[in-house]
Amino acid sequence: MASWIPYALLSALFAALTAIFAKIGIRGVDSDLATAIRTVVILLLAWAIALARGATAGLPDLSGRTWVFLMLSGLATGASWVCYFRALQLGPVSQVAPVDKLSVALALLLAVVFLGETISVRGAVGAGLILAGTVVLVWR
Repeated sequence: MASWIPYALLSALFAALTAIFAKIGIRGVDSDLATAIRTVVILLLAWAIALARGATAGLPDLSGRTWVFLMLSGLATGASWVCYFRALQLGPVSQVAPVDKLSVALALLLAVVFLGETISVRGAVGAGLILAGTVVLVWR
């Protein structure tokens, strides 16, 4: 088994728990406030891990380009979270989560367009199945 697979599976598990915990936590709370609280928790946890593992030693070595793209990634993540929490507040987890996971198919497409990655027939079929699965789960 590839070394990344356990981490990817744990990521999927934690993402699923995020949806459940968020749906329960945002009852009667403004979704933007809920996102802000969640972000503070993540900020503290991420910095605690980086400090504990000594990862902050690499800070001086980061290039300007790295800073720009990490900040853009952070902005995209923040926008995603704001939209996700609002969607959870307005809709059922059983429909919001599958639509959110369209990000997998979109990431494949964007990797081809912007990173020059190639997508195999298997990858294209998989992305198509994700899209089809989302339609099946959400269609009313």
